[in-house]
Amino acid sequence: MKRAGTLRLLSDLNNFSGAARLRELLAGDPAVRVRCSPDGRHLLLLRPPGAPDPQLLVAVRGPGAALERAWPAGQPSPLDAFFLPWPARPALVLVWESGLAEVWGAGVGPGWRLLQSTELCPGGGARVVAVAAPRGRLVWCEERQAGAEGREGPPAVAFSHCVCVRTLEPSGEAGTNLGRTHILLHNCPPFGLLTSRKDLFLVPTATTWPGVGHILLIWSPSKGKVVVAAPCLGLSHSKSLNPGGGDPWDFSTLLRGLPGLLSPRQPLTVHTWAPTPQGLLWLDFRGTVSLVQPHGGTRAVGTLQEAPASLAGSAALGTFHGTLACVLGSTLELLDMGSGQLLERKVLSTDRVHLLEPPAPGMENEEELETRGGLRLLSAVGLFRVGWEAPQGLELPSAEDLVFEEACEYYQRRSLRGARLTPEELRHNSTFRAPQALASILQGHVSPSTLLTTLRAELRDYRGLEQLKAQLVAGDDEEAGWTELAEHEVARLLRTELMGDQLAQLNTVFQALPTAAWGAILRALQLQPDGNGRLRSQAPPDVWKKVLGVTTCGKEPPSGILPLFELLCRCLCRLEPRWLPPFVELAQQQGGPGWGSGGPGLPLYRRALEVLGEEGTRPEALELDLLLGSGRPKAVLQAVGQLVQKEEWERALEAGLALSPSSPLLRSEIFKLLLAEFARHRRLDAHLPLLCRLCPPDLAPAELLLLLRTHLPDELEPPAPFPEPGAEPPLTVGLLRALLEQTGTEGRPSGPVLSRYEDILWDPGTPPPTPPRGPMSALQASDHPGLEAWAPSGQGLCVTDTG
Repeated sequence: MKRAGTLRLLSDLNNFSGAARLRELLAGDPAVRVRCSPDGRHLLLLRPPGAPDPQLLVAVRGPGAALERAWPAGQPSPLDAFFLPWPARPALVLVWESGLAEVWGAGVGPGWRLLQSTELCPGGGARVVAVAAPRGRLVWCEERQAGAEGREGPPAVAFSHCVCVRTLEPSGEAGTNLGRTHILLHNCPPFGLLTSRKDLFLVPTATTWPGVGHILLIWSPSKGKVVVAAPCLGLSHSKSLNPGGGDPWDFSTLLRGLPGLLSPRQPLTVHTWAPTPQGLLWLDFRGTVSLVQPHGGTRAVGTLQEAPASLAGSAALGTFHGTLACVLGSTLELLDMGSGQLLERKVLSTDRVHLLEPPAPGMENEEELETRGGLRLLSAVGLFRVGWEAPQGLELPSAEDLVFEEACEYYQRRSLRGARLTPEELRHNSTFRAPQALASILQGHVSPSTLLTTLRAELRDYRGLEQLKAQLVAGDDEEAGWTELAEHEVARLLRTELMGDQLAQLNTVFQALPTAAWGAILRALQLQPDGNGRLRSQAPPDVWKKVLGVTTCGKEPPSGILPLFELLCRCLCRLEPRWLPPFVELAQQQGGPGWGSGGPGLPLYRRALEVLGEEGTRPEALELDLLLGSGRPKAVLQAVGQLVQKEEWERALEAGLALSPSSPLLRSEIFKLLLAEFARHRRLDAHLPLLCRLCPPDLAPAELLLLLRTHLPDELEPPAPFPEPGAEPPLTVGLLRALLEQTGTEGRPSGPVLSRYEDILWDPGTPPPTPPRGPMSALQASDHPGLEAWAPSGQGLCVTDTG
């Protein structure tokens, strides 16, 4: 079951004064202008100049006298009429093309009476082409003689208008206070004037110069600024309306300072304008409804099923409850303001239909309070309310229930547990504080002041962001502005789930402005160097979880879209490659179970290596640093093997020594790898102290010698006392002694000698006596078994006579 759009009859017009005349004007003239008073009790109907028998009718609902005036043929009639938002009594202003303005009021005597009459253009020679009455002001656009500005030709005529404003406020019980005339904009084209509760819209007309027919202005009196917007270009710019010296803005000077707005464009083809609290709605001849927002941004709202055939066709636009209502001829269409989807379409019994603005806040009567939120529709049949109603028997959930149901679905998508979450669990579980806080706000448990305090920081950030966008459009300090905007955008995206469009947008920001984006990451992760070439972070685990995670729901990102961790690695490769290995090491320390696993056994250093490219094309220095800093045995051994191939002996030894004592097996493997190189050649001799430090303390001398014997080069000839000239010297006992001493660090053995090499380790250092010179007998040779013991092992181990 879904809600249904309904038309509820509020009045058949019989309770209005002058009901018969009211029905006659509504049914007879489709061009009649209809206005509603701020309290909703008075209706104003005006036949504008050019219509047969111009007339004015003000009808009141309930007690009160009507006001009716007519102007004979040939006599000037009012250009427009408006109700004034005066709370004390109803009042209206009539403005003629000649500049005559009359203020009428009721409630100070029998019927309506003229309160004040004045000339808006006292100098003569001017013609009012448009007028509006925003709160407390009277604004009009007047055409002045081109010769007054000293210019000639068609452009001078096209820009011979100015926009003026005067304050208009009540004074006493029966008086008005009309302020001095102030020129807001001069040397401008003719503008139509439309007002909402806070803003005044200056829109192009059919007589506007084509070169500027695509531009409209939005004046915010409370802010003292004007926004110049070009909806077809997607551009807008904000300017102060208080230039130096208090002079008004010149239209051509205003546009010359805004690059891009004067690009050749076709004028706006608008069938109907309609101001709303959300901004300015406009309907074009293709049936598309767009919304110009107060800050100048434009978005399409939706497309009607039928498009207006010509300007002669009637159309009316209005909004209520996030719904767009459009009356085109005798058809009423209701569209969703967010998605543009057609919600309902109704055929009315007449094509003479007018949509009325809702009463001003604080001025509704009891009946209006009951129908608040709907839109009122007026025709000769009666006054109706357009709104949504639920089918009978359908119990709508409360706002609190909707919060917990939506939060339940959200948390269930993120949860890894199999059990289903329930709204009741969210209500009573203190873990889920966000839905509970929102439910408290909706229940009214949080005071407005507390809510404002909570949102003040976000509102301040939002306001600063809007000001920054305006600064960028103006072209002021673009480099700093784009940098700040990128930092804001990255910080905002980090607060989202980083799925789909958000991740793609983050990739775009990093591609366009990598330095600014990385600056935002630095602040988010609170990264700081520690002085030893490493990084430290004070960011909470939730932030790191988002950084190290990959795509959710098992979906791979689209081609070219990198997850956040890979994106940061690529950015560091471009900006500061030397900080990539410390960043990956820090990420490995921060990661929790399953955070950085894009697949089975895919650690973070592997993800970083994939960013560097295919194997063989990566920068060698970065690849080595990543492998050594990974802490993974396989990766560290791979890195040490590459260092051995490059003969970077000191770095290979330091890599083994850097390992903590909790990795004895890995240190032992690195030692065996380097010991093999030590046995093959003498290029490691200069680093023998480091090799001794790397030697495992539990390695026995016999095991050391067996390892050496395995890797000693094969000798094709008997060893010579001295190496051949140019040949690499063999391994000597002198070099081997330091390693053998290191194997005894576990403690000197007691009791009998366990190995025939132990006497070498524990020799007190006094050399043996020098044997006599000359030939030795067999008996003498047997007195020195140590010399004979070395003879059979002559695979590169050469001992010379020291005598």
